Amino acid sequence: MTGRRTFGTLGFAALAAAVIAVVGLLPMDSYTVHILVQTATFAIAVFGLTVVLGLCGQINLAQAAFFGLGAYAVGLGTTALHLNFWLAMLMAVALAVLAGALLGMTTLRLGGHYLAMVTISFQQIITLVMVNWIPVTRGPDGVSGIARPPFFESANAYLGLCVFAMAAIGYFVWRLPHTRLGRAMRAIRDNELAASVAGVNVYRVKVAAFALSAILGAIGGGLFASGFAYVSPDQFSFAESIVFITMTLLGGVSSPIGALIGTGLLIVLPESLRFMKSVPGLYLALYGLAIILIIRYMPDGIWGFVQDRVRRWLPPAPFTGPPAELVLTRGTAAGTRVALQVRDLAKHFGGVKAVDKVSFSVSQGGVHALIGPNGSGKTTTLNVLSGLYVATSGSVLLGGRDITTLPAHARTAAGLGRTFQNIRLFRSMTALENVVIGAEQGGARGHADHARLVELARAALAFVGLEARAHERVTGFSYGHQRLIEIARALAGQPSLLLLDEPGAGLNSSEKLALRDLLRRIADKGLTILIIDHDMTLVTEVAHQITVLNFGRCIADGGVAQVLQQPDVIAAYLGTEPDAPAFS
Repeated sequence: MTGRRTFGTLGFAALAAAVIAVVGLLPMDSYTVHILVQTATFAIAVFGLTVVLGLCGQINLAQAAFFGLGAYAVGLGTTALHLNFWLAMLMAVALAVLAGALLGMTTLRLGGHYLAMVTISFQQIITLVMVNWIPVTRGPDGVSGIARPPFFESANAYLGLCVFAMAAIGYFVWRLPHTRLGRAMRAIRDNELAASVAGVNVYRVKVAAFALSAILGAIGGGLFASGFAYVSPDQFSFAESIVFITMTLLGGVSSPIGALIGTGLLIVLPESLRFMKSVPGLYLALYGLAIILIIRYMPDGIWGFVQDRVRRWLPPAPFTGPPAELVLTRGTAAGTRVALQVRDLAKHFGGVKAVDKVSFSVSQGGVHALIGPNGSGKTTTLNVLSGLYVATSGSVLLGGRDITTLPAHARTAAGLGRTFQNIRLFRSMTALENVVIGAEQGGARGHADHARLVELARAALAFVGLEARAHERVTGFSYGHQRLIEIARALAGQPSLLLLDEPGAGLNSSEKLALRDLLRRIADKGLTILIIDHDMTLVTEVAHQITVLNFGRCIADGGVAQVLQQPDVIAAYLGTEPDAPAFS
């Protein structure tokens, strides 16, 4: 991985140096310069879509609006306000941050096509303001006479500035996926719910993604305005946002290299085909055919197709040296013997009392099972404990600390780890990358260097027996192994309490035996476990205490043998007589 990153870094630097050298040395006519300036400035705006759509998975159909905000801020700043170009660009960035953050805040409750509708509406509003706020924007006439920055007045010099900006921003976006923020974005894109319980502040990361996308759009727009010395509202319409999206998808949505390829296809290629004048419209037909073929046979874009081949030809080098031993004990408050205390917990959905005044305690260092028939409120209880649902009433104390009102990511930082009945992994990532996110976001590991995070992830994967396959995509693992990766991700965050929701679901008999042994090893290391499972053999073999729910209420709580012999438990859950052999 490090070798490929170094290769990519050198490649970016070499490409930027070569392009800048060519720009500075070769004579070009004004038409060619304008095409290249447009390509460079559009590419910067498309890099913004790589961040918000490619990395974070959030639809943004308003990139042309941010592009226009930057263009008008520089245009009006340098002409009407007589500001220095760089001050006008700072003003453009400030406006973009504000607008992008406000748009990103809508993602708290919106997603998918609803978010797309909001971004379209935002795009239309900005366009209407540009057209109708004539005293400020000068309406349909636009803004002319926009100056270039000092020392970059000549066409070639300004093109060099645009190419340098494109290369620098492209490198930043290329490195972003390998940062903490970038990994959080990728986690949200793949599985938002899993990201939140892994410790990612989903809302904050989404807002950051929109803000970054807006900043890059505004920078591209600002450079575009000075490059062409004129802007008007029709240049920043909804149709241009569709063009930006198309550029992103054609080249490859997850990489700035793909963004650059897509931008070149939609700007340079049509101009290059115009020489076919013998048959009117032929170049448009060929251009359209090329786009259709790319979409049909390269669903991940051109660069996505290339990357897939590179991964096959250049697999990551195996790790050197054995993994470290996994440490599963986290410090708790002095004198605390109760890992989790639940007091009168309730969760109502309208008139339905899914959880009704449930109280129980989980002892430090033990395995506690939460059982009950289907619909008894077990998973709802787990969702309230992990912060996915807000409790209607009651309280939850983790190691003596009240976490009742904390969101899911904050509970993870407080020491809560969780897996799901339906496996939730980050499916575009490798096993190692999945577990690194758990190590990075959980507990106090957020500020650890990447090498330390990788060591924690290796240790967790080795603990579940999958360290040798760390660099494989999780989609290539069997169902049972995917379950182990999810557990490893939770363990890498070094929680003080691990919540397991039906870990045995979908496993065959041999996999369940391996799971039983794994749970015993986890408990032997001192980690407290709260488990839900319908397999009573697994429950009785690993649990020390059992709490039984029925119709959202607690009907029994205590030692395994004692609870399983209670008539209410047998009648409500087990469906056999008290003297049945299964409980003798």
